[in-house]
Amino acid sequence: MNEPILTLVGNLAADPELRFTPSGVAVCKLRVAQTPRTKDGDGWKDGEPYWQDVTCWREMAENVAETLHRGDRVIVTGRLSQHEYEAKDGGGKRRAYDLEADAIGPDLRYARATVTKQAKSGGNTRQGGAEDAWGGASKERPQGAPAKQSADTQRAAQSNETPW
Repeated sequence: MNEPILTLVGNLAADPELRFTPSGVAVCKLRVAQTPRTKDGDGWKDGEPYWQDVTCWREMAENVAETLHRGDRVIVTGRLSQHEYEAKDGGGKRRAYDLEADAIGPDLRYARATVTKQAKSGGNTRQGGAEDAWGGASKERPQGAPAKQSADTQRAAQSNETPW
């Protein structure tokens, strides 16, 4: 599909919410707030906040849930999609927008981060060890990295399941 690509910089409105599909695929929902500011005399004036729902899947979902917290400044890039639904209050059809993240990270202008490489789950390996995120072989799985996925989890990860 031809969804628009969007990059958003803002603050997490709540802690990321990690869930799993019935087949075991990790999915994380988060809400990013962005408030425009304008110069007002000697100070600044806050405008109306913009709220964006963000979804991320699989290893990224687990990494986001373990790493980011409410109030953290983040940079998110991904594909914007929209869907319509019936309002529960009988108000007719409504439209919602969701950003399916391709990448998420902390905004290093306001924070410091320590990067820990994750082992790839599945795929080709060299020298009998796990392959790290940069394509090099490592003999062991990094501490805290997930174990290799089962065949059922890999099949579910290749499908586009929606957990809710």
